[in-house]
Amino acid sequence: VYFCVSDISSVLCGFSNIWLLSCSLFLKFIEDEAAPGWLGYLYAFSMFLLGCLQALFEQRYMYMCLVLGLRLRTALTGLVYRKILVMSNASRKAATTGEIVNLVSVDVQKLMDLIIYFNGTWLAPIRIIICFVFLWQLLGPSALTAIAVFLFLLPLNFVITKKRSQFQEIQMKHKDERAKLTNEILSNIKVIKLYGWEKTFMEKLFGIRKQELQALKRSQILFSASLVSFHSSTFLITFVMFAVYTLVDNTHVLDAEKAFVSLTLINILNTAHSFLPFSINAAVQAKVSLNRLAAFLNLEELNPESSSRNTSGCGELLLQASITIRNGTFSWSKETSPCLRSIELSVPQGSLLAVVGQVGAGKSSLLAAVLGELEATEGCVTMKDTAAYVPQQAWVLNASVEDNILFGKEMDETWFNRVTEACALHPDLETFPAGQKSEIGEKGINLSGGQKQRVSLARAVYQQAAIYLLDDPLAAVDAHVGQHIFEHVLGPNGLLKDKTRVLVTHTLNILAQVDNIVFLVDGKISEIGSYQELLERNGAFADFLHSHVTAGEKAPAGFPAMGDIKGTITTGNAPSQEKPLSGDSVKSAVGRETIRASPACPSAAASSGGVTKAERTQHGRLTTSSLALCPRVRAGVYGAYLQAAGRALCVYVLLSFTCQQAVAFSRGYWLSLWADDPVHNGTQQLTELRLGVFGALGVVQGVLKFACTAAVLLGGVLASHQLFLQLLSNVMRSPMLFFEQTPIGHLLNRFSRDMDAVDSVIPDKLKSVLGFLFSLLEIYLVIVVATPWAAVAVVALTVLYAAFQHFYVSTSCQLRRLEAASRSPIYSHISETFQGSSVIRAYGDQQRFISKSDFLVDENQRICFPGAVADRWLATNLEFLGNGIVLFAALFAAMGRTQLSPGTAGFSLSYALQITGVLNWMVRSWTEVENNTVAVERVREYLRTPKEAPWTLNDKLQGQDWPTEGRIEFRNYSLCYRPGLELALRRVSVTINGHEKIGITGRTGAGKSSLAVGLLRLVEAAEGAILIDGLDIAQLGLHDLRTKITVIPQDPVLFSGSLRMNLDPLNQYTDADIWTALELTQLKNFVADLPEQLEYKCTDQGENLSTGQKQLLCLARAVLQKAKILVLDEATAAVDVEIDAQIQSMLRTQFRASTVLTVAHRVNTVLDCDRILVLENGRVAEFDTPEQLIAQKGLFYRLMEESGLA
Repeated sequence: VYFCVSDISSVLCGFSNIWLLSCSLFLKFIEDEAAPGWLGYLYAFSMFLLGCLQALFEQRYMYMCLVLGLRLRTALTGLVYRKILVMSNASRKAATTGEIVNLVSVDVQKLMDLIIYFNGTWLAPIRIIICFVFLWQLLGPSALTAIAVFLFLLPLNFVITKKRSQFQEIQMKHKDERAKLTNEILSNIKVIKLYGWEKTFMEKLFGIRKQELQALKRSQILFSASLVSFHSSTFLITFVMFAVYTLVDNTHVLDAEKAFVSLTLINILNTAHSFLPFSINAAVQAKVSLNRLAAFLNLEELNPESSSRNTSGCGELLLQASITIRNGTFSWSKETSPCLRSIELSVPQGSLLAVVGQVGAGKSSLLAAVLGELEATEGCVTMKDTAAYVPQQAWVLNASVEDNILFGKEMDETWFNRVTEACALHPDLETFPAGQKSEIGEKGINLSGGQKQRVSLARAVYQQAAIYLLDDPLAAVDAHVGQHIFEHVLGPNGLLKDKTRVLVTHTLNILAQVDNIVFLVDGKISEIGSYQELLERNGAFADFLHSHVTAGEKAPAGFPAMGDIKGTITTGNAPSQEKPLSGDSVKSAVGRETIRASPACPSAAASSGGVTKAERTQHGRLTTSSLALCPRVRAGVYGAYLQAAGRALCVYVLLSFTCQQAVAFSRGYWLSLWADDPVHNGTQQLTELRLGVFGALGVVQGVLKFACTAAVLLGGVLASHQLFLQLLSNVMRSPMLFFEQTPIGHLLNRFSRDMDAVDSVIPDKLKSVLGFLFSLLEIYLVIVVATPWAAVAVVALTVLYAAFQHFYVSTSCQLRRLEAASRSPIYSHISETFQGSSVIRAYGDQQRFISKSDFLVDENQRICFPGAVADRWLATNLEFLGNGIVLFAALFAAMGRTQLSPGTAGFSLSYALQITGVLNWMVRSWTEVENNTVAVERVREYLRTPKEAPWTLNDKLQGQDWPTEGRIEFRNYSLCYRPGLELALRRVSVTINGHEKIGITGRTGAGKSSLAVGLLRLVEAAEGAILIDGLDIAQLGLHDLRTKITVIPQDPVLFSGSLRMNLDPLNQYTDADIWTALELTQLKNFVADLPEQLEYKCTDQGENLSTGQKQLLCLARAVLQKAKILVLDEATAAVDVEIDAQIQSMLRTQFRASTVLTVAHRVNTVLDCDRILVLENGRVAEFDTPEQLIAQKGLFYRLMEESGLA
């Protein structure tokens, strides 16, 4: 009620001011020379007081609107975030991180905007009715013509609004597509750079952006037409009413009171009327946004009954069973076919259950079913107690190592040290720049795959849960580290020995030490039992083991010799051939691995003595702040924006605004002359001429108004296009270090919220500023011409205006920067939560993450609120000063009434009454321009980042078929990832012959992946050189180099889109070529069974495929490219040994004419290579044939011993 009363009171004060005093009574005072002078002063001060009251009521109303808007944003952001935590797998396919960020950054803002216009929507008709009543009293039945004009304009505006709504929906659709692709590009930028795909993905993004801007252009043109229609309604109503009033009866005289009181009322009418397009526009945009929010919030949620965490509801359960599945059939969504069928499983409390099977057999799906992540079409799942989950692809937070491991728990130093020691993390912590306080970067970008997995495992162990679900945690670590983890964490004597453990694994030499084994085949449990029982059955599991032993994996303890399956079975405790790892050996294995820009770059700070804890913590910080400290936007930022729009267009806009305002002044001045025309015999002689010129000037003004409005809005589209082009081009040309130090939330903020401001907000506010500025100049001119002495007061009050504005804008801009900086963590948190929602649910930690989201939103609102209060402070002071100008204009008019004609006085006063609103809105609009120009400044921040080398060099490789042999030579090559860190590679000098197959191995952190990083120039050489076929790669363009080398990275990456697009992004190969590649990588049958085969849609990050399948698709992509040099960076870590052996065989045949570098921690993977390069501490330790290295019994031989192969 108070909300509405404030606005109604403001309206009543406005009408009282304008009607009772300003126009009617004051003009009568000017005409009546006998009236006492004090009466004029009374009217002047009454106008001032009523104006101030109106300002107070209006600003109170605006303050409440903004507070309500902030509450709405908090509520909606909280709803969206909570929805993320309960989305089903099918829902995750329908939404991406970019789309969700758009919802909370753009769509929620649209609903906030509606609140400000909401009351104006129902108050506007009230204002219009009151104006019509007063106009009837002035002009009689002629006032009815105003209704006819309204009725004429309404259908036109309705059609324009409806059409614009359609274009806005199209624009938002393309905006979502752009946000989705932008998020994928930024998330997978390393892979894009490795393959030299920057141009391809930029073209895709530009294509979507072009469609988005095309829809925006059409929307802006219609918006210009709508604005002109509403603004021209003042002229049309005035023209029609005056024409009917004067032409129907020639005794009707248009004197000053009728002309300017009517004009003032029509200005109120126009204010109410012109408010409607903004209200309608806000309502239309809010409706679109509300529909989008509703569509997201109505997405399918996980069924909480799919997995129960109690002991009821599933029949009679064994008391000792921690996990029970009864007749379970599961699918990833209601629409897809089951991925698990007829599952019967009971896991005894405190037991260790291994889940094994071929790639795609359903191992990860089984864990997902236990966690309730799958749709249970039949049966039920029960977990007896709390669970901890380690996913196959480690999920880590952009926080310190300590925060990742604690995961919300209290610090217990003793237990923390035991956990990190058992997970082989203790040596890493000693070498990290800030120890356990070191930041690890977004998505753990600064850790190797092994480090991420060990942090993920340590997090689970630290929780001390009753049940542990472990999805192949040993795949990403070296064999000896894996053995250490099994012995100290997972095995019979590990930290989790008394816990229930379900372990998915490809590491077969541990199977003899587990309690039970589940063997999956095509989504069904083929066999279940102890290791000995399964061997005795001589079934599918035994065949599986045979094939792996043949492929080169060490037989588990107790596995009989080939051909002697039915022989004596030894116990699982038989002496192991593996060499136990001591603490020193673990430290040797992992101690060199550290926080890095890419794999394995040790820290210089870690080993330096005398460094304080605070200094170490600061050194461990990786990400940089995006907050600028300049209180005002620099002139260069405005210059850059105007340059992006085009200088010619800027000149055209200024000229068109000048001409439009000159015509507006001429129309008002012409009306004052008409009002002063003498009356002869009850009529005015020049009525037709006055009316005709008045009408012509109005039409010209309308045309010019459309021209200048459309020019500003379309100029904004041009500027936005150029700035987006510059932003994307510069970001894509930035080196990997930039992406490792810049959280993705900051970048998404630039590409979403900031670009939205550049797209729509800045042009709209700039249009308002120019319109109000030229209107202000016109008002000053009128007041000064009519009452020259008022110029003194106008100048003095204008100086005060400038002072208020300067003080406010300095504060407001800094508040806007703080607000923008506080927004980025919200987006980063949303992105992290979306990626790791299954882990959060598994730990039952939803409430803590919700609390953090609420805290981040509250922090953002804590900065927004002072901005809202500052806005109201500015508006109140501006209203008071504007009323001061009206006061002085009225006082000087009262003092000089003998020299003023009624027409001139009415002309001056009607314009003076506008000055409060014009000055207020001009300063407010300018403030909005400056505040939103911070977005341009933030976008331009990334135009000054360091750039990597040119993509292409025209004078290199021109006409050459390079490389022809694939000969690679490292000459004293050293590499360092970041200043302040130690060298990751130290003076490496090796020569690799063309067509040679080289295995690269060594302990974790030895620098294996760094060789690939240097070869592809993701990081430039610290010293030395790399030559390929005699050509120094430092002299080549990056794309010239990277497109000639095929890389299969450690973490498989797929983009949302068809399988065909993922295999052939450049569309270079035929379907036959693709099917051949799929056949060679054991994927042909899998793809052939998919509903759409090659057109099957991969979801974001390929979540609807297993990790092994994604890795095989990356291999198929490499088979298609058939480059002269192939680099496999732990490419087979996620597949079992049998498929690994098949892949190695395929590589030998398909890439026999290529040089192949295989980086692997599985020693058996590189045994068939021509030569093996063994690295230690970034140096070449050994480089020879496998036979020679084994004979030498050096480091490679010790690695084989640790893997059980020697």
